Amino acid sequence: MKIYVCRRKLAQWRGTLSVLFVIFIVYMTNFATLYIVPTPIGNLDDISARAIEVLKQVNWIAAEDTRHSSRLLQHFSISTRTLSLHDHNEDKRTAMLVQRLKDGESVALISDAGTPLISDPGFVFVRRCREEGIPVTALPGPCAAITALSASGLPTDRFIFEGFLPVKTQAKDNQLAELKERTCTSVFYEAPRRILATVKDIARVLGDRHIVVAKELSKTFETYVSGTPGDVIDYLEADAAHQKGEFVVMVSPAQVNLSEISAEAMSLLTTLCDHMPLKKAAAVVADHYDLKKNALYQAGLEAKDAKETD
Repeated sequence: MKIYVCRRKLAQWRGTLSVLFVIFIVYMTNFATLYIVPTPIGNLDDISARAIEVLKQVNWIAAEDTRHSSRLLQHFSISTRTLSLHDHNEDKRTAMLVQRLKDGESVALISDAGTPLISDPGFVFVRRCREEGIPVTALPGPCAAITALSASGLPTDRFIFEGFLPVKTQAKDNQLAELKERTCTSVFYEAPRRILATVKDIARVLGDRHIVVAKELSKTFETYVSGTPGDVIDYLEADAAHQKGEFVVMVSPAQVNLSEISAEAMSLLTTLCDHMPLKKAAAVVADHYDLKKNALYQAGLEAKDAKETD
């Protein structure tokens, strides 16, 4: 028993010492901090006071497009030096910026709009900073996907962000087909030149599934169109101007038929959930009773909610 206690304490001490060692290394090396700074998605007033202060205080601003970001920086009288970091130069820029951070020069990463890395460059850079022990701090702020979802009227308790759908038809169809039985809201971005074709693809693959399309978020002509894909197509085709702007497309969850689940299957699911995660329990019951995993998972969620309410 004494040996067990000593081993457990030794493991705790090792964990504590590991954390202290990392803190010590960062302190002794004097690495500067990388700041992930969200910028407005349309309304300049949405930038935070903290974001402005960070952008003014850092040594460098790494921007997706320096020409685009210059308007924002000039508006808030930010004169910090800028350099570009985009999909085509991220590997090269990462090596240079990591070295500058190690030399004690702080960096702020921004995208053209919204939160960096969310369907924007920066993943390679941030991952490398983490690997090198460089402090990384993310500021909260604007994000088109979250902004649109919160006002969409679709379920927000569970959702998946898909980024941009593939351009090629077959790859896009394959990804849309995954939504047929998905029991959570799906969110993705789309460009104005492809929005009409994409909604038509949704209609072809998903039928009359309820969708919401949002554009011009936080701007004067902010627009949400809600209904079937056919309703959205009618809106887009009614006026060429309706196809302008950056779009957020949200697809409602699949409707699950819970009536096909027998009392025996539900009883087994409830029992298994006491011993394993719901997702795994649903898979076991689905295999045993030849049912759909999504239906069982949804039934498990509803049973859990009902139990918590009681």
